[in-house]
Amino acid sequence: MMNKQAPILLFDSGIGGLTVLREARILVPERQFIYVADDAAFPYGSWDETNLESHIVELMGKLIETYRPELIIIACNTASTLVMTALRSRFPEVKFVGTVPAIKPAAERTKSGVISVLATPGTVKRAYTRDLIQSFASQCHVRLVGSEDLAGLAEAYMSGGKVSDDALRPIIEQCLIELDGNHTDIVVLACTHYPFLANRFRQISPWPVDWLDPAEAIARHAISLIDRAQVSGQPDKDVALFTSSTVSFSKAQLIRGFGLELLV
Repeated sequence: MMNKQAPILLFDSGIGGLTVLREARILVPERQFIYVADDAAFPYGSWDETNLESHIVELMGKLIETYRPELIIIACNTASTLVMTALRSRFPEVKFVGTVPAIKPAAERTKSGVISVLATPGTVKRAYTRDLIQSFASQCHVRLVGSEDLAGLAEAYMSGGKVSDDALRPIIEQCLIELDGNHTDIVVLACTHYPFLANRFRQISPWPVDWLDPAEAIARHAISLIDRAQVSGQPDKDVALFTSSTVSFSKAQLIRGFGLELLV
């Protein structure tokens, strides 16, 4: 029996990765989780690719040196579709799990053959995303919808702010189409922030749609890669770190509501 195992680190540009954290903690409550929100650089979707890759790799080096995690979950589609190769090359001693658009399961589930991928502009324009469509959904009509505003709206909503239907409706309407008598029946939520608004999307949608949240699948895959040997004693408390110098009161309350101790 081991005394203590290395922590699991979850990384996102903001609070969206909490959707993945929630699922992962259910699977391995005996492990310590460290949640890192790079909110000083939020939103990633508007960054130049070269600069964003350099920024994330440099920041990850500092996090690995400080926390020595066994596994890092990149709970951000925009980052994952860009930097996974660079991270695995630079830090071969660490296991990395990325978050990519759930296009394959969407293509397997759709009955109408019409699906949409709702993402950040960065994820939409990546060749990686188009390769997923070509590999797994070539038989489907796939609409890519990139929103510059939705991640920020989700952050505001989860931090206690008001987000009107009028702000969400134009984004949702882009996802829902009719093609030769068939309607969009699945929308892939290709940003970990978006599931926080899924119930709002259902209320706005003019017909039933499956808003596909990949958080559980990501968590299960990640946990399958770690050492599940028994440990003695209780794990250290789960903590959250924000890269900005300030965290709003409402966001701090949200973090504590997830049972995380905020590091300042």
